[in-house]
Amino acid sequence: MNASCHAGSTPAPASSSIANVLSVAGVDPSGGAGVLADLKAFCACGVYGCGVIVALTAQNTQAVTGVHVPPTDFLRLQLDTLFADVRIDAVKIGMLGSAPATRTVAERLAHWQAARIVLDPVMIAKSGDALLDKDAVAELREALLPQAALITPNLPEAGVLLEARAPDTPREMRQAAEKLRRLLPDDQRWILLKGGHLPGNEVYDLLFDGERMVEFHSPRIATRNTHGTGCSLSSAIAAFLGRGFAMEEAVARARDWLHEAIAQSGALSVGHGHGPVHHFHALWSGVR
Repeated sequence: MNASCHAGSTPAPASSSIANVLSVAGVDPSGGAGVLADLKAFCACGVYGCGVIVALTAQNTQAVTGVHVPPTDFLRLQLDTLFADVRIDAVKIGMLGSAPATRTVAERLAHWQAARIVLDPVMIAKSGDALLDKDAVAELREALLPQAALITPNLPEAGVLLEARAPDTPREMRQAAEKLRRLLPDDQRWILLKGGHLPGNEVYDLLFDGERMVEFHSPRIATRNTHGTGCSLSSAIAAFLGRGFAMEEAVARARDWLHEAIAQSGALSVGHGHGPVHHFHALWSGVR
């Protein structure tokens, strides 16, 4: 399936209006990851984007040099003020940074009965820098995972969540997906285990709902422009869920869009490290 992620290519969601999708995450000043990248993915995928800031980073394409977490009272105020006024059709959760922030987000999303939550358990930056405190992992596992419609860990993140070695073969990925699924409630919840860390010429991802495993394969693109790929993928999935697509279709369309965003990333020139993907490849096709 080759689905471009632009408005007008897909049917409307349950509501006749354009969907509103929220990113709850940190800020990457380079724009390649975090809330800024999420908003780009939302716009490219035809939804209206909102953002609640959990953490501020000093970051570029090469390193994270600092993280600042605002007071949880203000985080709570951001969430409550937004939900009191705006209909939120889906939520993407990214970098949370600390246990108090994780707990606050979990409490307020439960209070507002947020729907279609996509949880990207951001723990490690592309540069290798830690983005989630160790004491926040248990909070994330216990308070947020049960609320998520989908969690999207990569292999190292799966290892952290399972307190085990990261899977390093497709067979171990299938075993890990089964164990991760047991962390979620028994109703309709999904795991998307991303296999980008595996060697080879293909990228292999695995979607699992507790009964059926759906495999996705795509050619690996030789590029350094992979900063924020996890953020962008989870945001695109949330956008499609907000628009009313079923989970399998939302994941398939989001993967197709991200693959092209990576393939077209050479049109950008951002930094000297791991550059961003080209979120607007379908909209800026004639822009140079």
